[in-house]
Amino acid sequence: MGLNERRKIKELQETTFPGRVKEIEEICGAPIPYEVDWDSLSDDPEGLNFIENVSCHRLNMALRVICLDDMGKEAVREGLKLVKLKNVKEDAARKVAFAGGVLEMDCAYAKGISGGFSDGEIRQVLEKGL
Repeated sequence: MGLNERRKIKELQETTFPGRVKEIEEICGAPIPYEVDWDSLSDDPEGLNFIENVSCHRLNMALRVICLDDMGKEAVREGLKLVKLKNVKEDAARKVAFAGGVLEMDCAYAKGISGGFSDGEIRQVLEKGL
């Protein structure tokens, strides 16, 4: 891992993800943390550049739809406890799953939007489990 990758990871850890957790709290009323598999991103500078848009932005868009009313907000606060993100190299390895309070998104971040899931797909997975 080079200097630029280490800088980007530090920025994501200290600024980007804490800001996204705060946004989730504003949407549903509870801070829901992210757990990122940094090792899966250590050799992927493009993936580091796209992780926020591909996962965080799309998740927040899905949560805004789910949390349109108090029932949705309560369901998210009670049901979603952690968001786990992992970088994969191939589209075939992508997955989005929600079980036991954990939303897992394995995305091919270097491929940008096409390597992730739409906010509609994320919303459907969450709604089935909430």
